[in-house]
Amino acid sequence: MKKLQTCSLILSVILFAIACTNNNGLKRTKSGILYKISSDGKGQVAKPGQFLKLNLMQKIKDSVIYNSADAMPAYVRVDSARPSYSVSEVFSMLRKGDSAVVILLGDSIAKKTGHPLPPNLKGKDKITFQLKVIELFTTRDSLLADRQREMDMEKGRETKALEDYISKNKINAQKTAEGTFVEIKSVGDGPAVDTGKLISVLYTGKSFPSGKEFESNMHGPRTEPVKFVVGNTSGMIRGWDDGLRLFRKGGKGSLYIPAYLAYDANPGPGNKPFENLIFDVEIVDVVDAAKSAKSSIPPQVQGMNQAKKPEPKKAK
Repeated sequence: MKKLQTCSLILSVILFAIACTNNNGLKRTKSGILYKISSDGKGQVAKPGQFLKLNLMQKIKDSVIYNSADAMPAYVRVDSARPSYSVSEVFSMLRKGDSAVVILLGDSIAKKTGHPLPPNLKGKDKITFQLKVIELFTTRDSLLADRQREMDMEKGRETKALEDYISKNKINAQKTAEGTFVEIKSVGDGPAVDTGKLISVLYTGKSFPSGKEFESNMHGPRTEPVKFVVGNTSGMIRGWDDGLRLFRKGGKGSLYIPAYLAYDANPGPGNKPFENLIFDVEIVDVVDAAKSAKSSIPPQVQGMNQAKKPEPKKAK
């Protein structure tokens, strides 16, 4: 009987080991995430409180949703790994130079985290993360210095993309001091857009560089102008507050806004970070703002708040 129990225990261990290394050599965390790490075993493993700089690609099925090679690297905080069904579970296993593949399933995300799936994700979908550790930072200061250098380079890439687009399409646009490119089709003949003025704006937002419309109040079910006080950017992206100052009441034109004056590292209308944007605009009204004046922004536009520089993601 004892021998039988011992055999059963050994069999259980073997079956568990097989279960944890199935799916073409992928291992499984306690929460059920599949992962595989490629490492030379050199260097220190990331410790809680440290930070990783990653090249990151995210795919749903076979479609690439995000690739940091097209923008900035990702910066993440390492904390003690917990079975949270999150890609962050593998951070504490990584060294500088390591590569990793992490796979999550839509059904499991909804079931184990309790959060609803985003609109672009279905229950049967497989989400794949491909990671490459570029650097390991032991202090926040060293991370912030490196990220600032990367941000400066990203601003240059965003600006260059807009400059090339404007040149290629022979657009007569001027660049503001902050960095918005403004095409003035009609400057307008009424009061000037200036700090403290309450302005009303009709707009059509377009993705860059496709020019595909993502929202508008010039036509469709919502035709009420957006109203906001110039200089109060709490309800608008900085590129609007910046570029609209070149117009007067009655003015018409287009704003070509670099991502750092739009959503920056946060997902924009195309659900991707670091998106340049285009807006066709018309200044409907410019009036002195009463002390009690409030912005009137429809729900689909309220998301255009200036994106704050995100803190390194905290592993859950």
